[in-house]
Amino acid sequence: MKEFFPSISPIKFEGSESKNPLSFKYYDAKRVIMGKTMEEHLSFAMAWWHNLCASGVDMFGQGTADKGFGENPGTMEHAKAKVDAGIEFMQKLGIKYYCFHDTDIVPEDQEDINVTNARLDEITDYILEKTKGTDIKCLWATCNMFSNPRFMNGAGSSNSADVFCFAAAQAKKGLENAVKLGAKGFVFWGGREGYETLLNTDMKLEEENIATLFTMCRDYGRSIGFKGDFYIEPKPKEPMKHQYDFDAATAIGFLRKYGLDKDFKMNIEANHATLAGHTFQHELRVSAINGMLGSVDANQGDTLLGWDTDQFPTNVYDTTLAMYEILKAGGLSGGLNFDSKNRRPSNTAEDMFYGFIAGMDTFALGLIKAAQIIEDGRIDEFVKERYSSYNSGIGEKIRNRSVTLVECAEYALKMKKPELPESGRQEYLETIVNNIFFNSKL
Repeated sequence: MKEFFPSISPIKFEGSESKNPLSFKYYDAKRVIMGKTMEEHLSFAMAWWHNLCASGVDMFGQGTADKGFGENPGTMEHAKAKVDAGIEFMQKLGIKYYCFHDTDIVPEDQEDINVTNARLDEITDYILEKTKGTDIKCLWATCNMFSNPRFMNGAGSSNSADVFCFAAAQAKKGLENAVKLGAKGFVFWGGREGYETLLNTDMKLEEENIATLFTMCRDYGRSIGFKGDFYIEPKPKEPMKHQYDFDAATAIGFLRKYGLDKDFKMNIEANHATLAGHTFQHELRVSAINGMLGSVDANQGDTLLGWDTDQFPTNVYDTTLAMYEILKAGGLSGGLNFDSKNRRPSNTAEDMFYGFIAGMDTFALGLIKAAQIIEDGRIDEFVKERYSSYNSGIGEKIRNRSVTLVECAEYALKMKKPELPESGRQEYLETIVNNIFFNSKL
Protein backbone atom coordinates (compact mmCIF):
# COMPACT_ATOMS: atom_id res chain seq x y z
CA MET A 1 0.00 0.00 0.00
CA LYS A 2 1.26 3.48 -0.88
CA GLU A 3 2.40 5.50 2.14
CA PHE A 4 0.60 8.84 2.27
CA PHE A 5 2.35 10.31 5.31
CA PRO A 6 5.95 9.08 4.93
CA SER A 7 7.43 11.81 7.13
CA ILE A 8 5.21 10.85 10.09
CA SER A 9 6.17 7.93 12.33
CA PRO A 10 3.64 6.27 14.63
CA ILE A 11 2.74 8.70 17.42
CA LYS A 12 3.96 7.51 20.81
CA PHE A 13 3.28 8.57 24.40
CA GLU A 14 6.33 10.44 25.70
CA GLY A 15 4.94 12.22 28.75
CA SER A 16 4.29 15.82 29.71
CA GLU A 17 7.95 16.80 29.65
CA SER A 18 8.42 15.89 26.00
CA LYS A 19 9.02 18.70 23.51
CA ASN A 20 8.42 16.43 20.52
CA PRO A 21 5.37 17.90 18.75
CA LEU A 22 4.57 14.53 17.18
CA SER A 23 4.07 12.74 20.50
CA PHE A 24 1.39 12.36 23.12
CA LYS A 25 2.00 14.21 26.35
CA TYR A 26 -1.03 12.84 28.29
CA TYR A 27 -2.71 10.16 26.17
CA ASP A 28 -1.25 6.86 27.32
CA ALA A 29 -3.60 4.32 25.72
CA LYS A 30 -2.94 1.46 28.15
CA ARG A 31 -2.92 3.51 31.34
CA VAL A 32 -5.67 2.33 33.69
CA ILE A 33 -7.94 4.94 35.26
CA MET A 34 -10.90 3.93 37.43
CA GLY A 35 -10.71 0.33 36.25
CA LYS A 36 -10.46 0.91 32.49
CA THR A 37 -7.70 1.92 30.11
CA MET A 38 -7.64 5.37 28.56
CA GLU A 39 -8.27 3.70 25.22
CA GLU A 40 -11.46 2.11 26.59
CA HIS A 41 -12.69 5.28 28.28
CA LEU A 42 -12.12 7.52 25.28
CA SER A 43 -12.75 5.40 22.13
CA PHE A 44 -11.49 8.10 19.78
CA ALA A 45 -12.82 8.24 16.22
CA MET A 46 -11.80 10.02 13.03
CA ALA A 47 -14.48 12.05 11.25
CA TRP A 48 -14.11 11.15 7.58
CA TRP A 49 -15.67 14.40 6.35
CA HIS A 50 -13.27 16.77 8.06
CA ASN A 51 -10.03 14.83 8.09
CA LEU A 52 -10.14 13.26 4.63
CA CYS A 53 -12.47 15.63 2.77
CA ALA A 54 -12.32 19.19 4.13
CA SER A 55 -9.81 21.30 2.24
CA GLY A 56 -10.35 24.60 4.04
CA VAL A 57 -13.05 25.95 1.74
CA ASP A 58 -15.23 28.54 3.44
CA MET A 59 -17.83 31.05 2.35
CA PHE A 60 -15.10 33.58 1.60
CA GLY A 61 -12.46 31.52 -0.17
CA GLN A 62 -11.19 28.42 -1.87
CA GLY A 63 -9.50 25.49 -0.20
CA THR A 64 -5.96 25.71 1.11
CA ALA A 65 -5.26 22.02 1.84
CA ASP A 66 -4.73 19.26 -0.71
CA LYS A 67 -6.99 16.33 0.13
CA GLY A 68 -6.61 14.65 -3.24
CA PHE A 69 -4.21 12.00 -1.92
CA GLY A 70 -2.75 11.69 -5.40
CA GLU A 71 -6.07 11.15 -7.24
CA ASN A 72 -8.67 13.33 -8.93
CA PRO A 73 -11.52 14.26 -6.56
CA GLY A 74 -14.92 13.03 -7.67
CA THR A 75 -13.61 9.64 -8.80
CA MET A 76 -13.73 6.21 -7.23
CA GLU A 77 -9.92 6.16 -7.37
CA HIS A 78 -9.99 9.17 -5.07
CA ALA A 79 -12.54 7.47 -2.80
CA LYS A 80 -10.23 4.48 -2.43
CA ALA A 81 -7.20 6.68 -1.86
CA LYS A 82 -9.06 8.33 1.05
CA VAL A 83 -9.67 4.89 2.54
CA ASP A 84 -5.97 4.03 2.29
CA ALA A 85 -4.87 7.40 3.65
CA GLY A 86 -7.42 7.23 6.47
CA ILE A 87 -6.31 3.79 7.58
CA GLU A 88 -2.66 4.85 7.63
CA PHE A 89 -3.59 8.01 9.54
CA MET A 90 -5.57 6.11 12.17
CA GLN A 91 -2.91 3.45 12.61
CA LYS A 92 -0.18 6.04 13.13
CA LEU A 93 -2.29 7.74 15.82
CA GLY A 94 -3.62 4.55 17.40
CA ILE A 95 -7.23 5.53 16.62
CA LYS A 96 -9.52 2.54 16.25
CA TYR A 97 -12.77 4.06 15.02
CA TYR A 98 -14.06 6.18 12.17
CA CYS A 99 -17.36 7.93 11.40
CA PHE A 100 -18.71 8.93 8.00
CA HIS A 101 -21.57 10.28 5.91
CA ASP A 102 -22.42 8.30 2.80
CA THR A 103 -21.31 11.13 0.49
CA ASP A 104 -17.97 11.40 2.31
CA ILE A 105 -16.85 7.99 1.14
CA VAL A 106 -18.07 8.13 -2.49
CA PRO A 107 -18.93 10.86 -4.98
CA GLU A 108 -22.71 11.18 -5.24
CA ASP A 109 -24.16 10.72 -8.73
CA GLN A 110 -26.38 13.72 -9.29
CA GLU A 111 -28.77 11.95 -11.64
CA ASP A 112 -29.30 8.45 -10.29
CA ILE A 113 -29.27 7.13 -6.71
CA ASN A 114 -28.76 3.62 -8.08
CA VAL A 115 -25.33 4.65 -9.35
CA THR A 116 -24.47 6.13 -5.94
CA ASN A 117 -25.61 2.93 -4.23
CA ALA A 118 -23.41 0.81 -6.49
CA ARG A 119 -20.46 3.02 -5.58
CA LEU A 120 -21.29 2.59 -1.89
CA ASP A 121 -21.29 -1.19 -2.35
CA GLU A 122 -17.88 -0.98 -3.98
CA ILE A 123 -16.29 1.29 -1.39
CA THR A 124 -17.67 -0.55 1.64
CA ASP A 125 -16.27 -3.77 0.20
CA TYR A 126 -12.96 -1.96 -0.15
CA ILE A 127 -13.08 -0.65 3.44
CA LEU A 128 -13.75 -4.15 4.76
CA GLU A 129 -10.90 -5.54 2.68
CA LYS A 130 -8.43 -2.88 3.82
CA THR A 131 -9.38 -3.01 7.52
CA LYS A 132 -9.31 -6.80 7.68
CA GLY A 133 -6.68 -7.87 10.17
CA THR A 134 -6.58 -4.43 11.79
CA ASP A 135 -8.46 -3.26 14.89
CA ILE A 136 -10.12 -0.40 12.99
CA LYS A 137 -13.92 -0.35 13.13
CA CYS A 138 -16.85 1.91 12.33
CA LEU A 139 -18.12 3.86 15.35
CA TRP A 140 -21.18 5.20 13.55
CA ALA A 141 -22.51 5.92 10.11
CA THR A 142 -24.88 8.61 8.89
CA CYS A 143 -26.34 10.03 5.69
CA ASN A 144 -25.79 13.47 4.21
CA MET A 145 -29.37 14.63 3.85
CA PHE A 146 -28.64 18.34 3.98
CA SER A 147 -26.06 19.39 1.34
CA ASN A 148 -27.88 18.55 -1.90
CA PRO A 149 -30.33 21.23 -3.14
CA ARG A 150 -33.16 18.66 -2.94
CA PHE A 151 -32.90 18.98 0.83
CA MET A 152 -33.34 22.76 0.88
CA ASN A 153 -36.36 22.26 3.19
CA GLY A 154 -34.99 19.26 5.01
CA ALA A 155 -35.36 15.53 4.52
CA GLY A 156 -38.05 14.19 6.84
CA SER A 157 -39.37 17.74 7.18
CA SER A 158 -39.49 18.43 3.45
CA ASN A 159 -42.72 19.74 1.94
CA SER A 160 -42.11 17.31 -0.97
CA ALA A 161 -43.20 13.68 -0.55
CA ASP A 162 -40.79 12.76 -3.36
CA VAL A 163 -37.87 14.20 -1.38
CA PHE A 164 -39.08 12.38 1.75
CA CYS A 165 -38.99 9.09 -0.17
CA PHE A 166 -35.52 9.88 -1.54
CA ALA A 167 -34.35 10.50 2.05
CA ALA A 168 -35.90 7.19 3.06
CA ALA A 169 -34.03 5.40 0.30
CA GLN A 170 -30.77 7.05 1.32
CA ALA A 171 -31.33 6.12 4.98
CA LYS A 172 -32.16 2.52 3.99
CA LYS A 173 -28.85 2.18 2.19
CA GLY A 174 -27.08 3.90 5.06
CA LEU A 175 -28.47 1.38 7.55
CA GLU A 176 -27.41 -1.49 5.31
CA ASN A 177 -23.89 -0.05 5.19
CA ALA A 178 -23.89 0.38 8.98
CA VAL A 179 -24.71 -3.30 9.44
CA LYS A 180 -22.17 -4.33 6.79
CA LEU A 181 -19.39 -2.35 8.48
CA GLY A 182 -20.39 -3.39 12.01
CA ALA A 183 -21.17 0.16 13.15
CA LYS A 184 -21.99 0.69 16.83
CA GLY A 185 -24.42 3.47 15.99
CA PHE A 186 -26.36 5.31 13.32
CA VAL A 187 -26.70 9.09 13.57
CA PHE A 188 -29.40 11.47 12.40
CA TRP A 189 -28.21 15.04 12.17
CA GLY A 190 -31.18 17.07 10.96
CA GLY A 191 -29.06 19.76 9.36
CA ARG A 192 -32.06 21.29 7.66
CA GLU A 193 -34.90 19.82 9.69
CA GLY A 194 -36.42 23.12 10.67
CA TYR A 195 -37.92 26.26 9.21
CA GLU A 196 -37.23 29.91 8.46
CA THR A 197 -40.76 31.34 8.84
CA LEU A 198 -44.09 29.98 10.05
CA LEU A 199 -45.81 31.85 7.24
CA ASN A 200 -45.07 28.92 4.90
CA THR A 201 -44.69 26.08 7.45
CA ASP A 202 -46.97 23.36 8.79
CA MET A 203 -44.90 22.57 11.87
CA LYS A 204 -47.14 19.75 13.12
CA LEU A 205 -46.97 17.94 9.77
CA GLU A 206 -43.20 18.36 9.54
CA GLU A 207 -42.55 17.04 13.06
CA GLU A 208 -44.87 14.07 12.50
CA ASN A 209 -43.12 13.25 9.22
CA ILE A 210 -39.69 13.35 10.87
CA ALA A 211 -40.99 10.93 13.50
CA THR A 212 -42.37 8.71 10.74
CA LEU A 213 -38.98 8.61 9.02
CA PHE A 214 -37.19 7.79 12.30
CA THR A 215 -39.71 5.06 13.08
CA MET A 216 -39.33 3.48 9.65
CA CYS A 217 -35.54 3.60 10.00
CA ARG A 218 -35.65 2.01 13.44
CA ASP A 219 -37.95 -0.77 12.28
CA TYR A 220 -35.96 -1.49 9.14
CA GLY A 221 -32.63 -1.33 10.98
CA ARG A 222 -33.77 -3.85 13.57
CA SER A 223 -35.19 -6.10 10.82
CA ILE A 224 -31.80 -6.37 9.12
CA GLY A 225 -29.85 -7.02 12.31
CA PHE A 226 -28.72 -3.54 13.39
CA LYS A 227 -28.25 -3.90 17.15
CA GLY A 228 -26.59 -0.57 17.88
CA ASP A 229 -28.02 2.73 19.05
CA PHE A 230 -29.74 5.28 16.88
CA TYR A 231 -28.50 8.77 17.72
CA ILE A 232 -29.92 12.25 17.31
CA GLU A 233 -27.32 15.00 17.22
CA PRO A 234 -28.93 18.19 18.56
CA LYS A 235 -28.02 21.50 16.99
CA PRO A 236 -29.61 24.94 17.21
CA LYS A 237 -29.94 27.48 14.44
CA GLU A 238 -27.44 27.21 11.59
CA PRO A 239 -28.37 26.48 8.95
CA MET A 240 -32.10 26.83 9.74
CA LYS A 241 -33.31 29.62 12.00
CA HIS A 242 -35.56 27.25 13.97
CA GLN A 243 -34.33 23.67 14.08
CA TYR A 244 -36.48 20.92 15.56
CA ASP A 245 -33.51 19.31 17.33
CA PHE A 246 -32.42 22.53 19.06
CA ASP A 247 -30.84 20.91 22.12
CA ALA A 248 -30.81 17.65 24.08
CA ALA A 249 -33.92 18.44 26.10
CA THR A 250 -35.88 19.30 22.95
CA ALA A 251 -34.73 16.16 21.14
CA ILE A 252 -35.47 13.93 24.16
CA GLY A 253 -38.97 15.36 24.46
CA PHE A 254 -39.54 14.69 20.75
CA LEU A 255 -38.38 11.08 21.06
CA ARG A 256 -40.61 10.41 24.04
CA LYS A 257 -43.62 11.98 22.34
CA TYR A 258 -43.31 9.60 19.41
CA GLY A 259 -42.27 6.48 21.33
CA LEU A 260 -38.69 6.38 20.05
CA ASP A 261 -36.86 6.83 23.34
CA LYS A 262 -36.06 3.13 23.83
CA ASP A 263 -33.95 2.96 20.65
CA PHE A 264 -32.53 6.48 20.34
CA LYS A 265 -29.86 8.28 22.35
CA MET A 266 -28.05 11.59 22.02
CA ASN A 267 -24.86 12.26 20.10
CA ILE A 268 -23.78 15.44 21.87
CA GLU A 269 -21.48 17.88 20.13
CA ALA A 270 -19.59 20.39 22.26
CA ASN A 271 -19.83 23.20 19.71
CA HIS A 272 -23.58 22.65 19.24
CA ALA A 273 -24.11 22.86 23.01
CA THR A 274 -22.57 26.32 23.19
CA LEU A 275 -24.49 27.50 20.13
CA ALA A 276 -27.68 26.50 21.98
CA GLY A 277 -26.64 28.71 24.90
CA HIS A 278 -25.64 25.76 27.08
CA THR A 279 -22.37 24.36 28.32
CA PHE A 280 -21.06 21.08 26.93
CA GLN A 281 -21.36 19.74 30.50
CA HIS A 282 -25.06 20.70 30.63
CA GLU A 283 -26.00 18.80 27.49
CA LEU A 284 -24.13 15.72 28.71
CA ARG A 285 -25.93 15.88 32.08
CA VAL A 286 -29.37 16.33 30.50
CA SER A 287 -28.73 13.30 28.29
CA ALA A 288 -27.35 11.21 31.15
CA ILE A 289 -30.14 11.80 33.67
CA ASN A 290 -32.64 10.83 30.96
CA GLY A 291 -30.75 7.61 30.18
CA MET A 292 -29.90 8.83 26.68
CA LEU A 293 -26.20 9.68 26.75
CA GLY A 294 -24.80 7.81 23.76
CA SER A 295 -21.86 9.33 21.93
CA VAL A 296 -19.94 12.60 21.63
CA ASP A 297 -18.66 14.77 18.81
CA ALA A 298 -15.52 16.18 20.36
CA ASN A 299 -14.71 19.72 19.32
CA GLN A 300 -15.06 23.30 20.50
CA GLY A 301 -16.29 26.60 19.12
CA ASP A 302 -15.01 30.14 19.22
CA THR A 303 -16.93 32.34 21.65
CA LEU A 304 -16.24 35.37 19.46
CA LEU A 305 -17.86 33.77 16.41
CA GLY A 306 -21.52 32.87 16.08
CA TRP A 307 -21.28 29.73 14.00
CA ASP A 308 -20.14 26.13 14.19
CA THR A 309 -16.37 26.41 13.84
CA ASP A 310 -15.61 22.74 14.65
CA GLN A 311 -12.20 23.42 16.19
CA PHE A 312 -10.08 20.72 17.76
CA PRO A 313 -10.72 20.68 21.53
CA THR A 314 -7.88 22.30 23.46
CA ASN A 315 -9.72 23.68 26.52
CA VAL A 316 -8.77 21.25 29.27
CA TYR A 317 -11.17 22.79 31.78
CA ASP A 318 -14.08 21.97 29.45
CA THR A 319 -12.88 18.43 28.75
CA THR A 320 -12.39 17.82 32.47
CA LEU A 321 -15.99 18.78 33.25
CA ALA A 322 -17.17 16.76 30.24
CA MET A 323 -15.29 13.65 31.31
CA TYR A 324 -16.60 14.14 34.85
CA GLU A 325 -20.14 13.83 33.43
CA ILE A 326 -19.23 10.86 31.25
CA LEU A 327 -17.51 8.98 34.09
CA LYS A 328 -20.39 9.66 36.48
CA ALA A 329 -22.82 8.36 33.83
CA GLY A 330 -20.88 5.11 33.48
CA GLY A 331 -19.29 5.92 30.12
CA LEU A 332 -20.52 6.15 26.55
CA SER A 333 -22.18 3.49 24.42
CA GLY A 334 -20.45 5.19 21.50
CA GLY A 335 -17.21 7.12 21.64
CA LEU A 336 -15.47 10.47 21.12
CA ASN A 337 -15.56 11.39 17.46
CA PHE A 338 -13.34 14.29 16.43
CA ASP A 339 -15.85 16.30 14.43
CA SER A 340 -13.01 18.78 14.20
CA LYS A 341 -11.08 20.41 11.41
CA ASN A 342 -7.81 22.25 11.15
CA ARG A 343 -7.96 26.00 10.84
CA ARG A 344 -7.78 27.15 7.22
CA PRO A 345 -4.13 28.30 7.42
CA SER A 346 -3.13 24.97 9.04
CA ASN A 347 -3.01 23.19 5.72
CA THR A 348 -0.24 20.56 5.80
CA ALA A 349 -0.28 16.83 6.48
CA GLU A 350 1.60 17.49 9.71
CA ASP A 351 -1.18 19.84 10.81
CA MET A 352 -3.68 16.98 10.47
CA PHE A 353 -1.66 15.05 13.04
CA TYR A 354 -1.09 18.08 15.28
CA GLY A 355 -4.84 18.63 15.46
CA PHE A 356 -5.59 15.08 16.55
CA ILE A 357 -2.68 14.99 19.00
CA ALA A 358 -4.00 18.20 20.59
CA GLY A 359 -7.54 16.82 20.84
CA MET A 360 -6.51 13.41 22.14
CA ASP A 361 -4.16 14.88 24.74
CA THR A 362 -6.79 17.41 25.85
CA PHE A 363 -9.39 14.72 26.48
CA ALA A 364 -6.79 12.44 28.10
CA LEU A 365 -5.82 15.17 30.56
CA GLY A 366 -9.52 15.89 31.11
CA LEU A 367 -10.03 12.21 31.93
CA ILE A 368 -7.14 12.23 34.42
CA LYS A 369 -8.44 15.32 36.19
CA ALA A 370 -12.09 14.23 36.14
CA ALA A 371 -11.12 10.95 37.80
CA GLN A 372 -9.17 12.88 40.43
CA ILE A 373 -12.21 15.08 41.16
CA ILE A 374 -14.36 11.97 41.65
CA GLU A 375 -11.73 10.22 43.77
CA ASP A 376 -11.23 13.37 45.85
CA GLY A 377 -14.92 13.16 46.76
CA ARG A 378 -15.43 16.67 48.15
CA ILE A 379 -17.75 17.84 45.38
CA ASP A 380 -19.92 14.74 45.46
CA GLU A 381 -20.11 14.92 49.25
CA PHE A 382 -21.07 18.59 49.12
CA VAL A 383 -23.90 17.92 46.64
CA LYS A 384 -25.14 15.01 48.73
CA GLU A 385 -25.18 17.16 51.87
CA ARG A 386 -26.83 20.07 50.04
CA TYR A 387 -29.92 17.94 49.40
CA SER A 388 -29.87 16.10 52.74
CA SER A 389 -33.21 17.62 53.79
CA TYR A 390 -34.81 15.13 51.42
CA ASN A 391 -33.36 12.13 53.29
CA SER A 392 -35.84 12.17 56.16
CA GLY A 393 -39.08 13.69 57.38
CA ILE A 394 -41.18 15.69 54.96
CA GLY A 395 -38.34 15.72 52.42
CA GLU A 396 -38.23 11.93 52.29
CA LYS A 397 -41.99 11.83 51.80
CA ILE A 398 -41.66 14.31 48.91
CA ARG A 399 -39.03 12.12 47.28
CA ASN A 400 -41.21 9.03 47.76
CA ARG A 401 -44.26 10.87 46.43
CA SER A 402 -46.13 9.80 49.53
CA VAL A 403 -47.23 13.28 50.54
CA THR A 404 -50.11 15.46 49.36
CA LEU A 405 -50.31 19.15 48.61
CA VAL A 406 -52.45 19.60 51.71
CA GLU A 407 -49.83 17.92 53.93
CA CYS A 408 -47.07 20.13 52.51
CA ALA A 409 -49.20 23.20 53.12
CA GLU A 410 -50.01 22.16 56.70
CA TYR A 411 -46.28 21.55 57.34
CA ALA A 412 -45.50 25.06 56.06
CA LEU A 413 -48.23 26.67 58.21
CA LYS A 414 -46.85 25.05 61.36
CA MET A 415 -43.31 26.12 60.39
CA LYS A 416 -44.52 29.71 59.74
CA LYS A 417 -41.46 30.48 57.63
CA PRO A 418 -38.46 28.47 56.38
CA GLU A 419 -34.85 29.28 56.95
CA LEU A 420 -32.89 30.34 53.90
CA PRO A 421 -31.32 27.39 52.04
CA GLU A 422 -27.69 26.75 52.92
CA SER A 423 -25.05 28.41 50.78
CA GLY A 424 -24.38 26.91 47.36
CA ARG A 425 -20.67 27.75 47.78
CA GLN A 426 -20.03 27.89 44.03
CA GLU A 427 -16.75 29.75 44.42
CA TYR A 428 -15.50 27.24 46.98
CA LEU A 429 -16.36 24.32 44.69
CA GLU A 430 -14.66 25.98 41.73
CA THR A 431 -11.59 26.42 43.93
CA ILE A 432 -11.59 22.66 44.58
CA VAL A 433 -11.68 22.02 40.83
CA ASN A 434 -8.82 24.48 40.29
CA ASN A 435 -6.81 22.93 43.09
CA ILE A 436 -7.14 19.46 41.56
CA PHE A 437 -6.75 20.82 38.04
CA PHE A 438 -3.42 22.53 38.75
CA ASN A 439 -2.09 19.85 41.04
CA SER A 440 1.10 18.52 39.47
CA LYS A 441 -0.06 14.93 39.96
CA LEU A 442 -0.71 13.29 36.60
